[in-house]
Amino acid sequence: MITKAAIYHRSHSSYSYAYDKETLHLRIRSAKGEVDNVTLRIGDPFDWSKGGGGGNLNAGNADGWIGAENMVMEKECETELFDYWFCEARPQFYRARYAFILESEDNELLLAGEKQIIAIDNRDNDPLLSQLSNFYGFPYINPADVFNAPSWVKDTTWYQIFPERFANGNPAISPKNALPWGSKDPTVNSFFGGDIQGVIDHLDYIQDLGITGIYFTPITEGESNHKYDTTDYLKVDPAFGDEETVKTLITEAHKRGIKVMFDAVFNHIGASSIQWQDVLKNGKNSKYVDWFYIEQFPLINESKRDSHSKEMLNYRAFAFAKNMPKLNTENPEVMEYLLEAGRYWVRNFDIDAWRLDVANEVDQRFWRRFRDELKAIKPELYILGEVWHDSMNWLGGDQFDAVMNYPLTDAILGFFATDTLNAEQFKSAVNEINVSYPINVSEASFLLLDSHDTSRILDQCGANKDKAKLAYLFQFTQTGSPCIYYGGEIGLEGGEDPLNRKCMIWDESKHDLNMKQHIKKIITLRKTYSALRAHKIEWLVTDNTQKSVIYQKQNNADNIFIAINNNDKPSIMKLPVALSGRTVIDIYNEKTCQLAETLTLPAFGFALYNLP
Repeated sequence: MITKAAIYHRSHSSYSYAYDKETLHLRIRSAKGEVDNVTLRIGDPFDWSKGGGGGNLNAGNADGWIGAENMVMEKECETELFDYWFCEARPQFYRARYAFILESEDNELLLAGEKQIIAIDNRDNDPLLSQLSNFYGFPYINPADVFNAPSWVKDTTWYQIFPERFANGNPAISPKNALPWGSKDPTVNSFFGGDIQGVIDHLDYIQDLGITGIYFTPITEGESNHKYDTTDYLKVDPAFGDEETVKTLITEAHKRGIKVMFDAVFNHIGASSIQWQDVLKNGKNSKYVDWFYIEQFPLINESKRDSHSKEMLNYRAFAFAKNMPKLNTENPEVMEYLLEAGRYWVRNFDIDAWRLDVANEVDQRFWRRFRDELKAIKPELYILGEVWHDSMNWLGGDQFDAVMNYPLTDAILGFFATDTLNAEQFKSAVNEINVSYPINVSEASFLLLDSHDTSRILDQCGANKDKAKLAYLFQFTQTGSPCIYYGGEIGLEGGEDPLNRKCMIWDESKHDLNMKQHIKKIITLRKTYSALRAHKIEWLVTDNTQKSVIYQKQNNADNIFIAINNNDKPSIMKLPVALSGRTVIDIYNEKTCQLAETLTLPAFGFALYNLP
């Protein structure tokens, strides 16, 4: 018996969307293991043998729906509770009505439509198959509505730089209290003098890694070492350089085929900004009072100064941080001020992308305007939002091109770093993430293992570099745009903030050269084999006992199998028939070999095979 309550589909969502100007992608969910086959019943709503002027709703004396066809859906993946089914369709006239026919092992047939899930006698000529009032509708594939992220992003590998800690290229502009480079662990308030010239000096190093995009945390003026407390959105922080230095950075990066992404902090502003200082000085008479969410004056409740800041502040702030008052982005003056900041760096400096800090706390009307304004200047600009949770709300094609894929980060860390997920749970988690978004959205997703906001991957792996290498390997064999946090390639350690923001080490004798070579290798493999960037992942082996997995990435060009043993003991896995006894190319070690019926991997070992 098929459980009707588990069947789910919704039009114009991650279950139903235009992949491009001609193609629809359709998904449906069913209870795990209950459905053997799913057929998509789809056709033009106006194509009838008789009548059909209003045939999409069975009006106008329409009779005999001849526009319909049945298409076999493939089982896309499974999770802990559900199976997901997928089909690609190209409606001839760019519009469609559709429903789903679900069949169980005991020949139960259900027609799943928008209003009813109902039993039918057959999948070909049952009268219910032409009652379009119960069919889902995709009225028209309008090109303007198709999600369209910049194509270059899919092939980009990012390198995140925290400018204050990457390299000191111009000691003359370092803060007066700057410490000698790397002389001690950082504190929340310490400075070491990292700057933009330091990045320019090491662009060849970044290029040699295979990096094609640099993501900078804020370079604009701010009081802190991290600059997320912006005081002037149109000014380079003096400790980082000046406008000419930034222009040189971008010119030199572009010469090397490297894109540049800046970080915008539009949810809140620094307390030292002229706007907030005016409010502090003039109170309710300040011309900027409506730029913020002020509940009452005085701004600080002195009677609760010793309490948690949420009790003390009489204004809204980011995370109750006194020095980061929240901006009212619904205020037209604030909106225009921030939009000009976004336009300024694209128009005057030719940056390639914006990463939007705390993007989920800013109103979506602002982000829609932001997208329109900036895409008008540079259509191929990449707009990346910082959202740590389900993000479909921002990914309809009218706001962001992508978000930082922290759910996938959590899944990868859960399996490889913390051992909180077994192999089956890991598979389910990855699959659940992949079906949560349209494929064209996932293809532009920003993939990360760590950042300035988290402990470094090596620390999360308990200093086990082999586990970290496996996590990087999995990251680089997924669809999206992967990022390495500076220093990860040399084994830089660091726990939670501020220890995750240590100075980059430039003494090569202190580099983990094995880790660096591993990172360079997987970057090269990702560029060489397009299947590694493809969306679909087929799990062939998930062994909870041995903590091992084998999965397949395949497209028209390549057919690659990745085997990973996330265990401190050797793993012996029985190979699928597709691999057993075959001659394959070991693409990591660049050699041809013949496989047996089983594959033995050493502790924390891995293999990548291309099947010719």
